[in-house]
Amino acid sequence: MDLSTTYLGLKLRTPLVVAASPLSEELDSIKQLEDAGASAVVLYSLFEEQLRQDRDELAQNLEHGTFSTPEALTYFPEPKEFRLGPEEYLKHIARAKKAVNIPIIASLNGSSVGGWTAYAKAIQHAGADALELNIYYIPTDMDLTSAQVEHTYLDILRAVRSVVHIPVAVKLSPFFTNFANMAKRLDLAGANGLVLFNRFYQPDIDLESLEIKPNILLSTPMAMRVPLRWVALLFGKLRASLAATSGIHRASDVLKMLMAGADVTMLCSTLIRHGPRQISVIERDLVAWMEEHEYASVTQLKGSMSQKNCAEPSAFERAQYMRAISQFPASK
Repeated sequence: MDLSTTYLGLKLRTPLVVAASPLSEELDSIKQLEDAGASAVVLYSLFEEQLRQDRDELAQNLEHGTFSTPEALTYFPEPKEFRLGPEEYLKHIARAKKAVNIPIIASLNGSSVGGWTAYAKAIQHAGADALELNIYYIPTDMDLTSAQVEHTYLDILRAVRSVVHIPVAVKLSPFFTNFANMAKRLDLAGANGLVLFNRFYQPDIDLESLEIKPNILLSTPMAMRVPLRWVALLFGKLRASLAATSGIHRASDVLKMLMAGADVTMLCSTLIRHGPRQISVIERDLVAWMEEHEYASVTQLKGSMSQKNCAEPSAFERAQYMRAISQFPASK
């Protein structure tokens, strides 16, 4: 059985890739993920806020003691002040590359060009096989147009693409007026892959403390419907690889995404719930289904149920599909 696939130009043993998450924060965990069958690992994200803090702390350290006397005992900052998160991230990339044989994909999370370009170069130098740009952006300025929002995404991609030669994927949300057009523009701007989709974590209100609190919920298989639709719609129309993420928990979810046209499927919530060994369970069930249905390879499977190859292509486009609605049981 040939489970191999290609993502961002990288030849992978299977389409089972670990998404950016806390699972990759420790080197031992990355080793366990490889042992369980992961074909690649996207490291946990480094956030734009951390890069800003890095620059702010550096500026403070450089200015420290500017107006001090030469006799001041505290003229130089303490060494511990230079232990910055972004530097540790680079070291983590280098250590991971030495520890495992699968591709290591770095992840940057932010919403502006900022310091991404310089740090993207550092990530490349640290040995990352590819870079995922997780553009996490919720525009709230009422004077900001949709065109301006889209240009922000394109500007970030172009800025990073201009300084690195490793593959670059863009992880984004589906919330565009015309997502198909946005995907095409990102493809033309040099994206080697599109990751569909990131999840915006929604806040909640604590009725006892009367405070806004984060509300992080793991995904369920229902979350895969939106990426499934868009992978199926985009398959065969872009040069960029397609990675499906959100709601992929079982081999059946992986199979559906591959049939829609995904090059890889990214796993997160199911691994947090069940541990790294869930990868081997999914792979075993994937092989069993393919053997039973006489598929010899992932390549043979890929895109077979995309809009391009589907007998009823309009089903992927209809927002309200009459057959689905008519089959829903009426309440009594």
